[in-house]
Amino acid sequence: MSAPFSDARVHRLVPFVHVHDVEASLRFYGLLGFAPRHVMRDDRGRAFWASAATGKAPDGNGPAEIMFAQASPDPVPEQQAVLFYMYSADVAGLRTRLLAQGLHDGGPFCGARGPNNGRCVVFTITHPDYMPGGELRVADPDGYCILVGQHS
Repeated sequence: MSAPFSDARVHRLVPFVHVHDVEASLRFYGLLGFAPRHVMRDDRGRAFWASAATGKAPDGNGPAEIMFAQASPDPVPEQQAVLFYMYSADVAGLRTRLLAQGLHDGGPFCGARGPNNGRCVVFTITHPDYMPGGELRVADPDGYCILVGQHS
């Protein structure tokens, strides 16, 4: 017997990202609270696919999940037509921690990629009308844009 029609829907979305270096992406997203769940390696021991997740959020939501696969050819940051929107209870603390872990300080975002060719960069927190608690812009090792919002 099949499930009721009301259950015949998508109930979860997990981004699947093509990256230059799966292990570098796992390390970077570890700074955001993600931990590896599954890693597939080739015969040389090099990771070519991985999934990672966070724990549950303080509000009971979660975990957040993401998957990575080795890209061929390498991703081109200017051609990324996706961004990842995440949430944190403390964007100021997250920004401080990311800078302490060696990410580059991009200052206020002004439309340019920022230092380090737009990779591993954290920008100044903004407070747009839709996210009065603050919004942090981060660029990952492949130049993907991550926005992290904090509800007030």
